[in-house]
Amino acid sequence: MPLTASEKILSRKAGEEVRAGDIVVAEVDGAMGTDATTPFAIKAFEGMGGKRVRNPDRLSLVLDHASPAPNERISWLHSLMREFSVAQGVRLYEIGEGICHQLMVENGHAGPGDVFIGADSHTPTIGALGAFAVGVGSTDLAAVMHTGRIWLKVPRSIRVELGGAFRPGTFPKDVILYLVGKLGIAGATYEAVEFGGAAVRTLSLAGRMVLGNMVAEMGAKAALVDTDGLELPEALAGRRFPDHLPDPGASYRRRITVDIGDLGAQVAVPDSPDNVRDVREVVGTPIQMAFIGSCTNTRLEDLHAAAHVLRGKHLAKGVRLIVTTASRRVFNAALADGTVQALSEAGASFITSGCGPCVGTHQGVPGDGENVVSTTNRNFRGRMGNAKSNIYLASPAVAAAAALAGEIVDPAPFFEAPAAPAGAHA
Repeated sequence: MPLTASEKILSRKAGEEVRAGDIVVAEVDGAMGTDATTPFAIKAFEGMGGKRVRNPDRLSLVLDHASPAPNERISWLHSLMREFSVAQGVRLYEIGEGICHQLMVENGHAGPGDVFIGADSHTPTIGALGAFAVGVGSTDLAAVMHTGRIWLKVPRSIRVELGGAFRPGTFPKDVILYLVGKLGIAGATYEAVEFGGAAVRTLSLAGRMVLGNMVAEMGAKAALVDTDGLELPEALAGRRFPDHLPDPGASYRRRITVDIGDLGAQVAVPDSPDNVRDVREVVGTPIQMAFIGSCTNTRLEDLHAAAHVLRGKHLAKGVRLIVTTASRRVFNAALADGTVQALSEAGASFITSGCGPCVGTHQGVPGDGENVVSTTNRNFRGRMGNAKSNIYLASPAVAAAAALAGEIVDPAPFFEAPAAPAGAHA
């Protein structure tokens, strides 16, 4: 019988054919914890009688959520993780090295067909590589640290086929916002969302990571993005990967087809990621702050889109733009090609690579009554650290254009080819 991508990967792990609804115990190919979840996992690991991490070479710890430490308590938690990593021989990514999901991808800690466990809800981002990547709690991470395995219920799957070509000013973030609005925040609860189609095959790894990232806002367990046409990270060069793509004729709970040529820029308005509008419905909304960052949209092509809008211009009076990059590697690339300079000269402020303002820990908490355009993934009341502010989710292009105008605008004109002068020939 034909298998979905999730069924195929988990069948291989189980050593027998499994279907949606079955329970499997799977060996974990990679695992990750952050400074928001690892300290609790260490305590639980010790409570389980854990002495040595089962597969230390498969575990990564990342200091990214409150990094650099904003207070003494967080500094102590960071020290705890450093000491644990040394004692256990576990890989630790220090302050400023980047956001957990980006680091797992760019450093080759997950690959097509892998089962990857992360103690962070946006771990499905890694599904951009064709991995079965799921977010878990600290206790589940502790169990993985102790045993090297995890139990999972094989999820039902939703198949999303993307066709057509992007309009000027429309990006993968607009596609996933549209889908979150269509399905709702509980529309894919404990399901896997598969992405395929001609449009997916044109996307970069960064674009596919955007799709995988926000399935969490549908309640999904995992995202499996078609790897056809994908250029894998250099760190995965030479690795051989198992068959991880769905079979023709696989059974899905639902199939969705989207022609992305019909989509303009999208915005999720306060206070839910599924409260999505076409940008033209919210044009004119004044803003005081824009944030380009998070595990959703802070890779090099995202910074390029923002710089395309802002190069040679300056932010509107009274508006601040905060930027963080997905990793130090991304920052250095943007520094080398002039993108950092273009954004800085326009008035943007760069902060340490990490999560910071997205989770509201520090480095960019908005003020009372302020409207913020953010490239993050959640806009629940208080998400960025102040329950009296209003968060609008959008692409880097929308965020940059809003910061320039002082209000939400359609970014399409910035990306449309200029009209040929009179008398010009094609």
